[in-house]
Amino acid sequence: MPANLTPDYMAAEERFRAATTPEEKLEALEEMLATIPKHKGTEKMQADIKRRIARIRDESQRRSGSRKRPFYILDRQGAGQVVLTGPPNSGKSQILASLSNAQPDVAPYPFTTRAPLAGMVQYENVQVQLIDLPPLAPEGSPPWLGQVIRSADAVLLVLDVGDDDVLDHLETTLVLLERSRITLCVDPGQGGQGGATLAAGGSGLTGPTIARKRAILVANKLDAPGAADRLELLMEATGSTCPIPVQPVSALMGTGLETLRKHLFDLLDVIRVYTKAPGKTADFSAPFVLKRGTTVVGAAAAVHKDIARNLKYARVWGKRTFEGQMVQRDYVLEEGDVIEFHT
Repeated sequence: MPANLTPDYMAAEERFRAATTPEEKLEALEEMLATIPKHKGTEKMQADIKRRIARIRDESQRRSGSRKRPFYILDRQGAGQVVLTGPPNSGKSQILASLSNAQPDVAPYPFTTRAPLAGMVQYENVQVQLIDLPPLAPEGSPPWLGQVIRSADAVLLVLDVGDDDVLDHLETTLVLLERSRITLCVDPGQGGQGGATLAAGGSGLTGPTIARKRAILVANKLDAPGAADRLELLMEATGSTCPIPVQPVSALMGTGLETLRKHLFDLLDVIRVYTKAPGKTADFSAPFVLKRGTTVVGAAAAVHKDIARNLKYARVWGKRTFEGQMVQRDYVLEEGDVIEFHT
């Protein structure tokens, strides 16, 4: 059977031949694997490319040493870390480009994204780290992809409602996430409906090794012909198994992106609190971002360990208190509270 190699594959192969560094060779080989036609006539070529990729990765790891941080692990920044995942051509890179100052490669062909790329998304007075990842696909997804998704604070699952096969893509994506022991849910810390899981076939995986990630399904390309009808089908498909939120957007046209910014912050399940000195006003431009459920002493520790150690009480201005109410160290803070520490 003839291979019928595409122009994209031939260009990638030419880049591989011209490559002079392991990084350049690895990038070219991964593009060759992503663009090679998948049929019986190319099975040996695919296997050979995979062997070369594995060999270069092994050699690179031996040279760099075991202590070096893998390139796909990105330090958290801002209020928290949210990853973009989904099938090829769903528009993840366009979402990152439209919401942040990052400049990912945006193209109409699949597997444009090959390594994690982070951007900072502004929401009011905080920033959320949004990371674009290579697509989830039966062929071509890197082996480290599941690890990055598992370690993130939350997930945006992006699907293309301009595609007639959007429901099939949803099912395939959930199966691939399950293989990495990942399920998507509304609230990992609750049972019942609030903690329900979006999984292929409604399997509802359980167990200590399952990573239950807060998630929103982003229905992208709302501007495409027939997208409204497919969106309705998608919402029915997700609503029948789990109340995971669905946010329709057009990343290209900007539709729904401001609402998505708020969803990004809400996914992190954090609160913003502000500090003030006695007799002074609070600086509302620089909040402390804390996990929901944080107490006064926990907030003091976030400011400085000496304040937490010497704290006697605090005064709080907030929705559940009167102005400047005295509270004890174990008082649980709420979104928007202003704290005045007394040591």
